[in-house]
Amino acid sequence: MRRVGHFSRYDARMTQTDREKGAGFSRPVRSFVKRQGRMTVGQNRALTVEWPRFGIEFGPSVLDIADVFGRDAPVTLEIGFGNGDNLIDMARHSPDSNFLGIEVHEPGVGHCLLKISEYQLQNVRVMKHDAIEVLRSMIADHSLARVNLFFPDPWPKKRHHKRRIVNREFITLLAQKLSPDGVFHVATDWENYAGHIEEVMAATADFIKLAQPPGDRSVSRFDSRGQRLGHSNWEQAWRRCGNDT
Repeated sequence: MRRVGHFSRYDARMTQTDREKGAGFSRPVRSFVKRQGRMTVGQNRALTVEWPRFGIEFGPSVLDIADVFGRDAPVTLEIGFGNGDNLIDMARHSPDSNFLGIEVHEPGVGHCLLKISEYQLQNVRVMKHDAIEVLRSMIADHSLARVNLFFPDPWPKKRHHKRRIVNREFITLLAQKLSPDGVFHVATDWENYAGHIEEVMAATADFIKLAQPPGDRSVSRFDSRGQRLGHSNWEQAWRRCGNDT
């Protein structure tokens, strides 16, 4: 759902093929697409060797996050971590927090697993699945301290706006999963998408806009890419209000 790292932006592309449409199949529009990327030998090895240690398979049951990490600590979820550079950087600089990353692009997951092993990090776990389904099925209510969504696919054409991950339903789901005072942190290099996000957030009573976003996000290749394209990189964060009753 983001573009930090490799070109595996966790986006909102339709998963139906033309043949499925013609055959009358009806599948939900997911918020990602699995791109076929080249896997290095190291990434392949990491997916085989490191996944059993740091990977979490999707399932219908709610995760016991304290059991998964072997401790009870604040949890940051990063949706669409790309190749994991920001996820790894944040985990290295915040050893007292737990970090869960979701990405569907296997080379990116493999790269992230290599870095987890290289830095001997114990506070990172990764998943390869639809983040919306993970949030609905596996994340306990009020259990996340923070959700990061950096450079999601902007779907700039108007007819594709419905594929953007940030919508009213998504924000309602985040409010359900974030703890009181939990933070939703988002960045994009598309002005139109920034305006869309502002509108969606302004329409909810579950969040309060922060004066400044957290300053711990790593600068990614997509920051530079946006500047090369003449885009203004936009970043904002909101705090969840209310209680968890």
